[in-house]
Amino acid sequence: MKIIVFLIIATCFMVIACNQSDNNQQLQTKIDSLQARLNDTYKPGLGEFMMGIQEHHAKLWFAGINKNWQLADFEVHEIGETLDDVKKYCTDRPEIKSLGIIDPAVNTIKAAISKQDMDKFKAGFTELTNDCNACHKDNQHGFNIITIPTSPPVTNQDFRPVR
Repeated sequence: MKIIVFLIIATCFMVIACNQSDNNQQLQTKIDSLQARLNDTYKPGLGEFMMGIQEHHAKLWFAGINKNWQLADFEVHEIGETLDDVKKYCTDRPEIKSLGIIDPAVNTIKAAISKQDMDKFKAGFTELTNDCNACHKDNQHGFNIITIPTSPPVTNQDFRPVR
């Protein structure tokens, strides 16, 4: 009788263990499938982020020189948000270690915007432009030279403040 009870208990444990093994395999298959899908998900590269920053840089300039302080504030924050995305999505790029070089210039621009100070805005913008180029140079991209824009990056936007 003891042997029969032992065999029944042993059989139950074997069935449970087999089911658990099947469940583990099914879960691992689902994890592998999800990981494969995640690996194939589009992630912008550093160049795409930098193109966005370059456009916001130019729009910031035209907003500022037109004394559209509200738009200038928006654009400087867009640059900051894009830099946050770079730090989040481009962790494998060594260049992101140098991004802090522009923080003082961004802070100068923010202060100039809040005071609506054109001279400080222009000085901060020049500093930002120079810092972008310094970062490019430090990261073997010195051939990528950013300048103070001479024409608006888009022709379908009015950079003057709303009256």
